[in-house]
Amino acid sequence: MKRRFLPLAILAFSLPAQAQYVSGKGNDVSQPLHLTKPDYVTPYGETTQEKVKTVLDRVYTYLDGVTPAQLADKTSKEKVDIAKAGANTIFQPGDFRLTSYEWGVTYTGMLEAGAATGDKRYTAYTIKRVNFLGEVVKKYKGQPTNTTPVRSVMEPHALDDAGSLAASMIKAIRAGADKATVRPMIDNFLNYVMTKEFRLKDGTLARNRPLANTLWLDDLYMSLPAIAQMGVLTGDNKYFDEAVKQFRLFSNRMFNKERNLFMHGWVQDMEPHPQFHWARANGWAIMTMVELLDALPANHEGRAEILSTLARHAAGLAERQDKTGFWHQLLDRNDSYLETSATAIYAYCIARAINKGWLQSKAYGPMALLAWNAVSTKVAANGQVEGTCVGTGMGFDPAFYYYRPISNFAAHGYGPVLLAGAEIYRMLGEHPFEINDSAVQMKK
Repeated sequence: MKRRFLPLAILAFSLPAQAQYVSGKGNDVSQPLHLTKPDYVTPYGETTQEKVKTVLDRVYTYLDGVTPAQLADKTSKEKVDIAKAGANTIFQPGDFRLTSYEWGVTYTGMLEAGAATGDKRYTAYTIKRVNFLGEVVKKYKGQPTNTTPVRSVMEPHALDDAGSLAASMIKAIRAGADKATVRPMIDNFLNYVMTKEFRLKDGTLARNRPLANTLWLDDLYMSLPAIAQMGVLTGDNKYFDEAVKQFRLFSNRMFNKERNLFMHGWVQDMEPHPQFHWARANGWAIMTMVELLDALPANHEGRAEILSTLARHAAGLAERQDKTGFWHQLLDRNDSYLETSATAIYAYCIARAINKGWLQSKAYGPMALLAWNAVSTKVAANGQVEGTCVGTGMGFDPAFYYYRPISNFAAHGYGPVLLAGAEIYRMLGEHPFEINDSAVQMKK
């Protein structure tokens, strides 16, 4: 009987995509082939606190240089002292805005990096800028807001203006910011969130864009951490209760229990409802759960529900992590691009949940380390974060999400990278790992 051989190209095509042949002189007798080092795309099993700190330092150095806490003349661009600020005064131009919700995340990230590593430069970054904003607001008090560079602080018009910054400012006070200077901004922000933001009839925080009566998953983070932190600041349980109430109202509508993922948007009376599991929005959701668990009293009745949803969400995310360590722009569509900011958020949240005892280190530690290693490859030598999706509204077709641009100047990437680095740094100290049969495994 004549033997028939498949062409080599056909044989190679039939192999699984992840299989790799490693050439060498060894065979099954002379060499332990199971210990052969694969050609990983992302660094594997090489994470150390020193390497994490090196990445954090690059980000810090870049941001400290391109976000000056300084006013300038709008026409001449010359520096202006706060005492001499007027209607023609602006923030000295830099790469990022000091009063955006993204920078609220960055302020929190700097505080966490300082607390985790002991490097006071990070903490000082936030305190300096938060105090500066408070002094500018004080200077313009009583003047028309359209003549000030802090209009969104003095007269917020959306949750984006208020919640993230307010949460970071409350944390900054605990880290040493001047309470007398910063507290008025916090009170103004919380007054907006609690009494002025549009709500559905059942009290759910909502928007009237892009369609009437719309929930944005993003708004969990743009409101709830601030509300919960106000509970910590004041000791008033009404804030904790409101935060838990809002979480339930959102998650009952937007958490898909079959996929263990959140949908990005929900529109009242839309049926059927397209479900797009946008990565960064899912990041805002899991980060909100972490923030709530950090802030809620140990005996609050809402903790068990949030812990349960966190565990389910973490499981849903774990199932969809790419072999590179990243997650895709649309979590359940592997032909969408790999995205940095969401991956950093997940690395932070999973690591923090491990460090707090909410998730098991042996189950989730390797996932978090791989995610951080992936993120670290996107921090350029100059400290810029690459691969971050720009600001994104709500869409109801896949093309909208697939083709969102990425930019090194998308501010959404920087706070998450700082948060992830800080928490991975902590995790490496509290939950060391080892290489066992070539695999990353947590010791405890």
